Amino acid sequence: MIILQAQHLTKRFNGVAIFEDLNLTINDHSHLGLVGQNGAGKSTLLKMLVDPQTISSGTVTTKQNLSIGYLPQNTGLHSDRTIQAELELPFKGLQEMETRLHQLEDQMSQPEINQDPDQLAAVSKTYDQLQADFTRNNGYGYHAEIRTIMSAFGFSPADQARPISELSGGQQTRVALAKLLLEKPDLLLLDEPTNHIDMETTAWLENFLKSYAGAFLIISHDRYFLDQTVTGIYELDHGHLNYYAGNYSFFVTEKEHQLTLAAKKYEKQQHQIKKDEEFIQKNLVRASTTKRAQSRQKQLAKLERVEKPSQQHATARFHFQPARKSGEVVLDVENLGIGYHQELSYPINLHLRRQQRVAIFGPNGVGKSTLLKTIVGELPPLQGTIRFGTGVQIGYYDQQQARLHPEKDVLHELWDDYPTTPEGDIRSILGSFLFSGAAVEKQVANLSGGERARLLLTKLSMERDNFLVLDEPTNHLDVDSINVLEKALLAFQGTILFVSHDRYFINKLATHIVELSAAGSTTYMGNYDYYRAKKAEEAEIAAHEQPEQPVVTAPASDQKQQFQRQKDIQRQQRKLARTIQDLETQLGHLETQIQSVQTAMTKPENYQDANKSSELQTQLNELQATQQTVESQWETASLDLETLDEP
Repeated sequence: MIILQAQHLTKRFNGVAIFEDLNLTINDHSHLGLVGQNGAGKSTLLKMLVDPQTISSGTVTTKQNLSIGYLPQNTGLHSDRTIQAELELPFKGLQEMETRLHQLEDQMSQPEINQDPDQLAAVSKTYDQLQADFTRNNGYGYHAEIRTIMSAFGFSPADQARPISELSGGQQTRVALAKLLLEKPDLLLLDEPTNHIDMETTAWLENFLKSYAGAFLIISHDRYFLDQTVTGIYELDHGHLNYYAGNYSFFVTEKEHQLTLAAKKYEKQQHQIKKDEEFIQKNLVRASTTKRAQSRQKQLAKLERVEKPSQQHATARFHFQPARKSGEVVLDVENLGIGYHQELSYPINLHLRRQQRVAIFGPNGVGKSTLLKTIVGELPPLQGTIRFGTGVQIGYYDQQQARLHPEKDVLHELWDDYPTTPEGDIRSILGSFLFSGAAVEKQVANLSGGERARLLLTKLSMERDNFLVLDEPTNHLDVDSINVLEKALLAFQGTILFVSHDRYFINKLATHIVELSAAGSTTYMGNYDYYRAKKAEEAEIAAHEQPEQPVVTAPASDQKQQFQRQKDIQRQQRKLARTIQDLETQLGHLETQIQSVQTAMTKPENYQDANKSSELQTQLNELQATQQTVESQWETASLDLETLDEP
C-alpha cells in the first residue's frame, strides 16, 4: 500500500532548477536509502516531503492520518525539559491512561460506588477496557523502553535529570533521534542519523531499523549502515531520481551495469546513424539510388535517439604499483607494547604476509594510530620487537597529513620530491587526482580536507612502495573517490595494514581483522562481516558457559574456620529456602481468596446488598494489603538467598 507519493517535484533557487519533475513512491514497510553527490539536493528533497511550502512545483500526497517523523541533518533538540521528561512525551497518552486507571481504582473503593451495583458495574467495565488498552500499548513497559534507548544513545541513569538546554549540539541531536524512535511514526525521514553517534550505537540503530514495523527513507554517507538497513535505493543524480531494488552494494553493481549497457547502446546507435548518414550523402544525388536514400533519410528522421549517458562526476584515478615485490614475510610483531607516557595496549602480535590486507579495529583511544606510528618508526616501542621481511618498502599515509608542507603550492609539493620528472608529467599525474589548471598553483595551506587527502595519496602513488600503512585514508574523501580508492587498493599487488572507521571500506578491503584492546591483539581471518559473526558467536558461547571457579586450598590453620563458615552459610541458605517456600504457599492461598472475593462481588445478590458489598470490599482490601506485605517479605528473602549464593 502506498503511504506517500511525490509527483513532478521541482525545486528552484533564484530561478535555477536544482532538480525538476521528480517522482518518488514510498509503500508501507518500505526501507529506503537516498544517495547522491554533495549538492545534488538530497536534504532539500527530504524536507519537501514534509513541508509543502518548500516545493516550487509538484505535489506530495500521503495516506490519511499518516504520522511522519523527520530528523534534519545536524539539528539539535531545543527544549527546557530534562532528557527524561522529553523522552516521556511520546508516551503522554499512556501516562494519561495510567492516571485514569488510578482514578477508577479510587472510585471503585469508594463506599457510595460499592453501594450502587449498576454504578460499580459500569466503572468496573470502563476500568477493564482501559486496562486492556493500556496493556496492549505496552503501558507497563514504556519506562523500560526509555531506559533502553537512553543507554543505547550513550546516556546514563544519572543523565535523566539533565536539562536539554545544557547539552552539546551532538547530544541534543541524539536526544532528538531517540525521541523520534520512541514515537514510532508510520514513516521516518532521517538525514544523516549516524553523524553524532559512535560505532556501537550505530550498530544498535541498524538492528532497530532492520525490524522497524513502519517505513523509512534515510540519507546517509555510511555505506555499511545503508547495506544493513535498506532494501531499496533512490539515487539523485544530475537532477534525475532513479530507483534500485536492493541495498547499497546492489545499487553500486547495478548502476555500473546499467551505465555500461547504456553506453554500448548509445555507441551502437551512433555507429548506425553514421553509416546511414554516409549512405544518404553518397546516394541521395544519384538517380539510381535516390529513392533508397530518401527512404533511409525518412527512417533516420523518425528514429528515436538514445540519450547519451550522463557524464559521470569527475573522480580521481588512483593507482598504486609497487616498484618491486617484497619477500613472503612482510612484518612480524612480537609482544609489542605501545603508548606515549603510559602503555595503551600490550601484548600486540601481528604476522603479515605478502598481499594480505589487514585492518586494525578497536574503540577510540585504544592506540590504533599509535600502533601504526610505532610500526613505521615515528614512535619507539615500549617493549617487544618489530621485524620487517626482505625487500619491504613502507609507504605511510598519516591521517594528520603531517607530511605535507603548508607553504608550498600543489605543483611543487610533488615536483620537489621528483625534480628529474618533467613538469608536464607531474601535471598529468596531478590531473589524474583532480588537480588541474589553476588548482596546481593553490597553496597547500589553503586546500580543503578532501584536496589534502588526494594530494597525499598522489605522493603515495609516486613512491611505488610494496607495503602500505594507511591511517584513516577515506577521511575527507567523497563517496566516488572512496570507491575509486577501494578499487585501486584491491588491485594493489603489495601488502596493506590500515586503520579505518568506514565499515564498508573495511568489509570490502580486509582479508584479516586485528582487534586491538588494552589487553593486546586478537586476529580474525576474514572481513568485517566475518568479524561481527565471530564476535556474536563468542558472546553467545560466553553467555551459556559458566566459568569454572579456581580451586584455592586454604592454609591448614584456616581450614577449620572456613569449614565452619561454609556450614553457617548452608544453614542460612536452607532456612531462607524454607521461608521462601512458605511465603510462596501463603501467596498462592491469598491469590485464591482474592479471586473468590472478587467473584463474590460480581454476584447480583451481593452487589445489590449494600452491607454485603461493603463487607466484601473491606475483606478484599485487607487481603490485598496482606498480599503486598507477603510479596515484600518474599522479595527480601529471595535477594538474601541470591546474595548467599554468590561466590
